[in-house]
Amino acid sequence: MVKEKEIFNRARLLLGDGVMEEMSRVRVIVFGVGGVGSWCVESLVRSGVRRLTIVDCDRVCVTNINRQLMATTGTVGQVKVDALRDHLLTVSPLAEIDARCEVFTEATAESFRLDDYDYIIDAIDSLSDKMLLIEMATRTRARFFSSMGAALKIDPTRVRVAEFWRVEGCPLARSLRQRFKKAKSRPARKFLCVYSDERLENKPVDDAEDIENAASSAAMSGPDIIQQPSAAPRTPKKQANGSLMHITAIFGLTIAGLVIQDIAGRDDVS
Repeated sequence: MVKEKEIFNRARLLLGDGVMEEMSRVRVIVFGVGGVGSWCVESLVRSGVRRLTIVDCDRVCVTNINRQLMATTGTVGQVKVDALRDHLLTVSPLAEIDARCEVFTEATAESFRLDDYDYIIDAIDSLSDKMLLIEMATRTRARFFSSMGAALKIDPTRVRVAEFWRVEGCPLARSLRQRFKKAKSRPARKFLCVYSDERLENKPVDDAEDIENAASSAAMSGPDIIQQPSAAPRTPKKQANGSLMHITAIFGLTIAGLVIQDIAGRDDVS
């Protein structure tokens, strides 16, 4: 039987026992486990984070396979957080993975008890829900990291980290800032974002609409689908944008790196 200490031996050699002990104690919540969030979670668990909550209301769709960790031809139709939890437990069997098939909205926000966490990670697509999470997360004691838009990009060398108000060239960040200004509001404190200033466009594809319709049908079919709770309605999708795993994964892995770096750099951890 594989021992947990052996799994993380290479991480221990780099970080030390004190940091690894803290990694196993911190509580992390990740909102959105798609192309960005799934890779972030994978890195955290493989680095020794054990107490993790993952939140997403979607099921695996065939069009997720090109970029999302748990999306395979064998998991199409499964609840994303359940498929991801099952995978993560094969990596770290002692991990405590709370898989919540829910959507973060104004109606459900308080149920997530954000004050209970040490780290809050935002990989949400919806602008309104993302803005709400930013507002609430920055009022907690937790360290907060956010992913900006990872679609329509190819160049990995243009992925950057910057404070929210200093992100440049990202339409998503600009839209969020405009919303804050219109609401005459600001996040309660500064926070770091992962972003890229690359801006490409979708190529014309003859069967694009058919592809998306087929994907939606596949995600909602199959005998082993778990019924979503009423608190997590399936949200309508906006127009799909092209995206690639090497970019979405770099976004997610970078956020995981920020968490690990923060834990390793704390004065109370040796």
